[in-house]
Amino acid sequence: MTVTEADNSGWLFKAAVHGSASREKLSYPIACGIYSEIETDSAILRFDLNGDIRQARGKGSSWPHPHEWLKRTRGNDWLYYSTGGYTGVYEAIGEYYLPQLPYPTNSLLGGTPFTLPAVRRLIDSWPEIVAEVCSQAGELPEETSTLLEKIEQRTPAVHRQWAGEFARIIGGRISVLPPDPRHVDYELLPLTIARGCLYKCTFCRVKNPAVFEELKDTEIADQLHRMAVLYGKELRNINSIFLGEHDALAAQGNLLISSAQAAFQALDQANCYMTGRNLFLFGSVTSLLAADCFAELALLPGLTYINIGLESADQETLDLLGKPVSAALVREAFSRMQQINRSYPNIEITANFVMADHLPEGHYRSVLELIRDSLPRPQSKGSIYFSPLAFDQPSRAKMFAFHHLKRLSRLPTYLYIIQRL
Repeated sequence: MTVTEADNSGWLFKAAVHGSASREKLSYPIACGIYSEIETDSAILRFDLNGDIRQARGKGSSWPHPHEWLKRTRGNDWLYYSTGGYTGVYEAIGEYYLPQLPYPTNSLLGGTPFTLPAVRRLIDSWPEIVAEVCSQAGELPEETSTLLEKIEQRTPAVHRQWAGEFARIIGGRISVLPPDPRHVDYELLPLTIARGCLYKCTFCRVKNPAVFEELKDTEIADQLHRMAVLYGKELRNINSIFLGEHDALAAQGNLLISSAQAAFQALDQANCYMTGRNLFLFGSVTSLLAADCFAELALLPGLTYINIGLESADQETLDLLGKPVSAALVREAFSRMQQINRSYPNIEITANFVMADHLPEGHYRSVLELIRDSLPRPQSKGSIYFSPLAFDQPSRAKMFAFHHLKRLSRLPTYLYIIQRL
């Protein structure tokens, strides 16, 4: 680590800081990967290996909490990580910090950090902080000076251009990620291998209307090459892949496996700073029951997480949701999920169910028949995620209902906070 400090100027610059190489679930914030940092009297700013700002935290009494911070995503959204007062956040989402988003989502936990003056001020003023530090840098070693100049050049306008190219490469903005990338704080490299989804459920507000279509091998290879070039040096901090869009499991087994292998090869395991490897993708009831690629998936490095939208095991509820599958198939898919989780230590199938006040009485009864009654004992794998149908409407009653289901479930059970990329 190189540390450069200007005399009496009130700032500190650290280059090539080696943070944690693994993402631990801790009740205090830790920085991961290799990054650079500027600390002034008013803020702490962290930058990735390309010089792009990734995290920011205010200092002083006006900042909401010393353990809360801002993060800028690859898609150029600013997220705010809240402690939630440390009251039930971990139990609700499986993480100690609640990501609060600047766009409508299905969170029940509330919070409006982007209305706070200190938060808005830091989002707007961080380029000025960088410029002021650079203007006071004076005579610095050439390597340090060059890095500061690169950071200053990575302006909000450059970030918007980068995010635009990011979306173009993968065929459009990713409107929803599975819940499982929470394990890596959604730090991943996306690769689209199939567009659209098999179903067009009428309740769904996050998936695109595209007809399901696999991409050609050449298209996927070109996409991966362009994405690796775009990430550049920052690939050293990436150890996870998302295969998109909404039902990569429905792609032919050979395409799925070859795409995952190529993506992991692009991450260059020998030079990656972060430990472990992770693969994330969506599946559906139909694709889960039809897939025969699990033995091959088990041979991939690291862990594979496949998230399945079950929604309900009650036929009346499925019909109300406009989901074109039968309750019998949902129950069969749930059974298949348990069988795979028992058979493959490095594959975890997770599932989503909906929550709402207006659902038929049979919905929650059918869910409990699966997540409690069908299992002889508590299981450590196969997380269940509940997703409220009403977006951006915090509710004490719904949280009470969720905690009731969580207590009864024999599977790890959490809220699904829908994030985009």
